[in-house]
Amino acid sequence: MKLSKNFSLAELCATSTGVKNVPTQDVTDNLTNLVKNVLQPLRDLYGKPITVNSGYRCEALNKRVGGARTSQHMTGQAVDITTGTKEGNRKLFAILEGMEFDQLIDEKDMSWIHVSFKPSPNRNQKLKL
Repeated sequence: MKLSKNFSLAELCATSTGVKNVPTQDVTDNLTNLVKNVLQPLRDLYGKPITVNSGYRCEALNKRVGGARTSQHMTGQAVDITTGTKEGNRKLFAILEGMEFDQLIDEKDMSWIHVSFKPSPNRNQKLKL
């Protein structure tokens, strides 16, 4: 199922762990909002492909990968993304700073970026981990 021109539900739920990771309708709605308000506009502004490393995580998957107990990944409100390079990730981060988001996290010196979006109000919180 395509959520936008460049993003599908399958890629936002993909896992190589073997854990069954099927979103509910509420989670799918949240992923659709995330794509509509953040990922697709980001992709359009960046002009090149963006890889989703981690999107939706069911509780079992989140536990398996060591995610936070309250991770927005479990509600379909967060993704970890990369361009494949730290330089490209810095460009994505700079673009995202001008957009609405809930959390924007530089993970491990721009190894990847965590970005989340939820129904208002978004916190526009920036962190470096």
